[in-house]
Amino acid sequence: MVFEVMKVPTTPFEGQKPGTSGLRKKVKVFVQPHYLQNFVQATFNALTPEKVKGATLVVSGDGRYFSKDAVQIIIKMSAANGVRRVWVGQNGLLSTPAVSAVIRERVGADGSKATGAFILTASHNPGGPNEDFGIKYNMENGGPAPEALTDKIFENTKTIKEYLIADELQEVDISTIGVTNFSGPDGPFDVEVFDSASDYVKLMKSIFDFELIRKLLSSPKFTFCYDALHGVAGAYANRIFVEELGAQQSSLLNCTPKEDFGGGHPDPNLTYAKELVERMGLGKSNSGVEPPEFGAAADGDADRNMILGKRFFVTPSDSVAIIAANAVGAIPYFSSGLKGVARSMPTSAALDVVAKSLNLKFFEVPTGWKFFGNLMDAGQCSICGEESFGTGSDHIREKDGIWAVLAWLSILAYKNKDNINGDKLVTVEDIVRQHWATYGRHYYTRYDYENVDAGGAKDLMANMVKMMSSLDEVNTIVKGARSDVSKVVNADEFEYKDPVDGSVSKHQGIRFLFEDGSRLVFRLSGTGSEGATIRLYIEQYEKDPSKIGRDSQEALAPLVSP
Repeated sequence: MVFEVMKVPTTPFEGQKPGTSGLRKKVKVFVQPHYLQNFVQATFNALTPEKVKGATLVVSGDGRYFSKDAVQIIIKMSAANGVRRVWVGQNGLLSTPAVSAVIRERVGADGSKATGAFILTASHNPGGPNEDFGIKYNMENGGPAPEALTDKIFENTKTIKEYLIADELQEVDISTIGVTNFSGPDGPFDVEVFDSASDYVKLMKSIFDFELIRKLLSSPKFTFCYDALHGVAGAYANRIFVEELGAQQSSLLNCTPKEDFGGGHPDPNLTYAKELVERMGLGKSNSGVEPPEFGAAADGDADRNMILGKRFFVTPSDSVAIIAANAVGAIPYFSSGLKGVARSMPTSAALDVVAKSLNLKFFEVPTGWKFFGNLMDAGQCSICGEESFGTGSDHIREKDGIWAVLAWLSILAYKNKDNINGDKLVTVEDIVRQHWATYGRHYYTRYDYENVDAGGAKDLMANMVKMMSSLDEVNTIVKGARSDVSKVVNADEFEYKDPVDGSVSKHQGIRFLFEDGSRLVFRLSGTGSEGATIRLYIEQYEKDPSKIGRDSQEALAPLVSP
């Protein structure tokens, strides 16, 4: 099949500056003439020639509305820009962590390796004709594009005058596994549609002891539930949890990927994973049915996770700390030890305490997985996490929701390996409470103020920066509101100098640090598709064993209540 290259005149657009999360807008924006094409061509123009000409690219995503159209557009533009081959997950489905794994691990029949990927996702945001779409570019290490590249892409989108496309190229059937061959001005061009799960499952089996997990799941005392929220995790759930690990099919909830995520919001938290929350005994209703011992949920592109025990919620901050504390014994991949651990600045300090106790290298970084990736590429970090339900390790360069679930199942299996047939299994709640007893408890919560006026949000942050210069004034305000709150002893605007590349990231959030270890953090977030989001993080550390079992609302009340 022969194709020709077309140069299509276009108009620059003033788009959102893409970050490591890529470009996110409403579908109605992306379907405008030339909008997606501008961004893709701007990305090709920003890459070095060897990353485009003759290269192998991955193009897939979470399957949200407009994804199938976008895959075909990017295939045609790849051909026109001299790309040698494009790899597409069957039906255009690949989780974000699976894309990273494919870039790093997959070798084509001719020995080819991917140099990058276009990932089609808006992460945990809703999908559908009136909802969100997104696109981002990942590099040859499997991680998000660095800021230097995203800045260049952004500048290109404002000046681009034409894009290249093989518009008459026959559309590829992405529902069928196989290779489609074309011939163009630069020579052969191939599109290979491959099984979405195989490479990822192989990687997971090299990390975890599947046989030990299988023994746990086969115990009549252990029950399991996994909710994909109709996101791309459903493409992996049956293969891993049912076929490989022997879980019951009935253990899977909402595991059929849908373009609109079943009309739901694919964000794995207590608000949006309603069906799982009810099944785990944490909802308002009482069905009288005994909840499973373990439950988990994923977001739209399966890089985030939520971990639940029977009537028990594990905070993401606790989750990464507990995984790190138990990894060497419970997960074969880490049997030789951890290189180091890291967390994002807004995440609670639970991981810090584990690192200090185990004498591990520790890093506090800005929000954004690229910062973890730099540390991992330099061999300085093994396990990392963000409070926004993101957890991962150096097996790839993205957060990985299914990896986190397998890590927890590994810890449970390890704790119960000599007790599978005993009277009572060690539970999720047991593991968490023992962790608190050992390391102390970080009471923690987050408030999101979404879709606020961007100008007003910036003014608010600017005013808080001014307040930092007068802690006496801040303490007067604090004491006027709550006399039982500790004194503010320090305030700063978080700044990070990357120990690997020396880059400096400024204005990453405003921190108010209290004398008793409490912490308030204010940060602007860029993960939405419109407006601004202000996030407020509230944390209280408690070492007294008699006080670690309190309800979070009670423990945080002095900091939360007006």
